[in-house]
Amino acid sequence: MNSLVFLIPLSILILVGAGIALFWAIDHGQFDDMEAGSLLPVVDADPAATEPAACQEPDESAGGARGTMDNGLTLGDTRASP
Repeated sequence: MNSLVFLIPLSILILVGAGIALFWAIDHGQFDDMEAGSLLPVVDADPAATEPAACQEPDESAGGARGTMDNGLTLGDTRASP
């Protein structure tokens, strides 16, 4: 019973705080554009990042048919770079 003396005012304070936070968010435009946030992962911010990695000219010692990528891996190689 003694715990109710503490828990009821605490729950009322939490409810008032949540109400204040909600009205603050509404007043500061947090709910104005609900669709833009869901589209951000889809939109590519850096178009250069989607271009394929530039390969160097094929090296004759590598068999001639396979190029070397910028990170030192041969195309088709799955091991981690040193």
